[in-house]
Amino acid sequence: MTESSPVIAVNTFIKDEHKIGTVGPPLENVQVKISEAGEILVKGPLVMKGYFKNPEMTAEAIVDGWLHTGDVGVLENGLLKITGRVKEIFKTSMGKYISPVLLENKIKESPFVDQIMVVGENQKFAAALLVPDFEHLRSWCKIKDIGYTTNREMISDKEVKARYNKEIDCFNKQFGDTEKIKKWALIDHEWTIDSGEITANLKVKRRHIHKKYERVIAGLFG
Repeated sequence: MTESSPVIAVNTFIKDEHKIGTVGPPLENVQVKISEAGEILVKGPLVMKGYFKNPEMTAEAIVDGWLHTGDVGVLENGLLKITGRVKEIFKTSMGKYISPVLLENKIKESPFVDQIMVVGENQKFAAALLVPDFEHLRSWCKIKDIGYTTNREMISDKEVKARYNKEIDCFNKQFGDTEKIKKWALIDHEWTIDSGEITANLKVKRRHIHKKYERVIAGLFG
């Protein structure tokens, strides 16, 4: 970001200073820390003096000398890893912060899951809307000799639900206690740009999906 130009951290060729999935260690004259909400904060000569003729925005972006980058991340053995954006994280009613993108990207590693949106703001736990990879699921149903006529009928099958429950349980073992997906619902159609659930660069439109599946989400927490 230009507010912290030219660079905060970078992978190098030095031993233990590079790792795929991270942006490397912070530069020598750059201080980096992670806030309670998981936001990456930066201090050093690289941080701007402020926004031109806009003290209000400056006071919001720089607090006690620390630039709030708006990115969510972690420090792993001194290497900085970016996991999402602050505007995408939410807080549960138990006061715990959850980064949905981090969980979603992990769960999408399953061949059974094509798209997912994690929900749970102001709720006691995290839940998820799951869009199956229908091509993979149809092949699995054929192997298991599970009959169906529509996607809705297919995802309502007890054996199919049990398989997805097994998938989520597997990923939950990799998550913290407050991040575990306690409940989930299968969606019987793909999310597309035309139907409005995803953007042109294939990111989920969270507000639109929240509104469109309001009853389904309410049922998860009811």
